[in-house]
Amino acid sequence: MDRQDLTFWEHLDVLRGSMIRCLVAVFACGIVAFIFKEQLFHFILWPQKADFPTYRLLSTLNAPLSTLHFPEIPLINTGLAQQFIVHMKTALAVGALLVSPYLLYELMHFVSPALYARERKTAFPAVLAGFVLFLLGMALSYFLLFPLTFRFLGTYQVQADIPNLISLDSYISALLILCLMMGVLFELPVVCWILARLGLLKAADMRKYRRHAFVAIMIIAAVITPTGDIFTLTLVTLPVYLLYEVSIAIVRATK
Repeated sequence: MDRQDLTFWEHLDVLRGSMIRCLVAVFACGIVAFIFKEQLFHFILWPQKADFPTYRLLSTLNAPLSTLHFPEIPLINTGLAQQFIVHMKTALAVGALLVSPYLLYELMHFVSPALYARERKTAFPAVLAGFVLFLLGMALSYFLLFPLTFRFLGTYQVQADIPNLISLDSYISALLILCLMMGVLFELPVVCWILARLGLLKAADMRKYRRHAFVAIMIIAAVITPTGDIFTLTLVTLPVYLLYEVSIAIVRATK
């Protein structure tokens, strides 16, 4: 039967089937990630180590940063079952990321019957671009924003005799939230392109409200950053505002 001829309740059945398949895929990949605990947490906890690539790169630069030392910052556990809970939470998050291409496929399979042929042709590039930008945002957070934020806050002391005791749960939560939020913010060019295709956004208006956009980006960055400090706020704001400028060029070229 043609999907366009289905009733409302039949559409709900199709949606339920898609959601069940997505949940099964996420849990299956999550179980795989849970089993490979050593490899999983070697990657997750790598920014804590002194041999993280970003630190090695900064140490070799002929700049003031090259004089910095990046020692390993220890983590502690503060709950009886906390390490097991963190293990499960992290495995599910990584499982969802690994299976995300399949989740996008299910999404497109469900919504494509409601689109015109011309809309289908533009929907696939938009989804693909959005997925790539999401991964780029997460990569920028993992390799640059989070390590520098973690080093800055993890070594910051108001007095030398007050040590920092950073919990594993705090570390994982900050990493996951910052990576997720940066991935979402990197969708800005795709959102602007869609709005431009719908005739709801013009490059002239984006240029006119540059200052307002900068303030809005700073407010959003302040809300989503898990630490709330000015250092992290700046690291999040600058790349997102750069994407805003890129979005202006994309909107201007959109017809």
